[in-house]
Amino acid sequence: MGLGWFGAPEHNRWLAAETHALLRYARASAVPAGFGWIGADGAVDPNHPVELWITGRMTFCYSLGALMGIPGCRRYADHGVHALSTALRDHDNGGWHSAVHHEVDEQGRGTPVDPQARKEGYQHSFVLLAAATATAADRPGAHELLRDAMAIQDRYWWDERYGLTNESYAADFTDPEDYRGINAAMHTVEAYLATADVTGDVRWLERAVQIIDFAVNLQARGNEWRLPEHYDTAWRPRMDYNRDEPAHPFRPFGATPGHGLEWSRLTVQARGALVARSLPVPDWMLSAAEELFDRARTDGWRVDGGPGFVYTTDFSGSPVVRERMHWVVCEGVSAAAALRQALLDDGRGEIDVELYEHCYRSWLDYAEEYLIEAPGVWTHELDPQGRPSTRTWDGHPDIYHALQMTLMPRLPVWPAMGQALAEGRLDEPASPLPVHAQQPRRRGFFSRG
Repeated sequence: MGLGWFGAPEHNRWLAAETHALLRYARASAVPAGFGWIGADGAVDPNHPVELWITGRMTFCYSLGALMGIPGCRRYADHGVHALSTALRDHDNGGWHSAVHHEVDEQGRGTPVDPQARKEGYQHSFVLLAAATATAADRPGAHELLRDAMAIQDRYWWDERYGLTNESYAADFTDPEDYRGINAAMHTVEAYLATADVTGDVRWLERAVQIIDFAVNLQARGNEWRLPEHYDTAWRPRMDYNRDEPAHPFRPFGATPGHGLEWSRLTVQARGALVARSLPVPDWMLSAAEELFDRARTDGWRVDGGPGFVYTTDFSGSPVVRERMHWVVCEGVSAAAALRQALLDDGRGEIDVELYEHCYRSWLDYAEEYLIEAPGVWTHELDPQGRPSTRTWDGHPDIYHALQMTLMPRLPVWPAMGQALAEGRLDEPASPLPVHAQQPRRRGFFSRG
């Protein structure tokens, strides 16, 4: 079968060119209080405030750019760290505001859009991810931001009773919401994996694996690999949640194939972290990641005669919301790359990875044909006929999923992206030796020679 696209110099050049273009395009999102929402015209949309999740994601992205040595990225990473440390921080109650206005006061503080708005675990997970990745890049203030974000996770978001995460609180961290969501838990897994790698504290990895065990090994496995999204406070599934608002951008009804793909990738990455630390590896992890991938592919991809992945299905696999989200394709490409590499790391042969290589090529071809308007400019949502849609999203809110998609094929499944780049592992996708057997590596992009 040969090398194919993976590792081919010209393909890696295409991925790298898209990485650069995304980071260049997204510079337009910088505003005094953080990063704004880019509209369809390529400029910040003044109708959207500075949202915590977008600023966290953009800080993560520019920290990756800084680690790769892409000129200009350091100042945007530093801008993000400063915004998270000052403008978006709740200096009265702790934690971070969900949204602030674009401008800041003379002390650099932002004005909350709604001072009584709830604090969300989903949004706080991106503060932790950004802080961990900026710490890997050794950006000013990042270490202190990471320390604070870890403390907030310990105090409010990690629920030791269930080994899972809390969803939201009132602005002063009272009145916990009587809802639990798998989306917030999923992004917390990503943040915990990055934190474990940059700090060396295995506690964060253990927490991530606990969440994955519940979501993947229990809930997805128990529902034919269609993962319920919504739960009560005892983490019992609420299968009809938001049936009357099926296209909700964060809490849609039913199963979400894109999240199945994302959980597949995260399961592979957590497994890689356990292997690297010579910790016990549950025997279900790799096969479960493959099952999640296969269910998402068969339920979501071209199932209604049109190109692309449907957004959601019911629990029999029938499409519910048929819009095509760009992030789903991005997560499919990333999951295909991660699974392929994990199988190769385990000594599986070309026959075992052929499906993932086929999906990888097909989904990138789809992205190039339908989603990439110009280098670095992705349409975030399409209708079932492949035309731009704004049913759920408008404009170009962030580059988080697309940027990761351009890097996942070029990196090992472990460590997390920030730490992998800090260790100079770009274009070295084979998993490194276990931690105890590694030789020290120089940090930063100068280690590439």
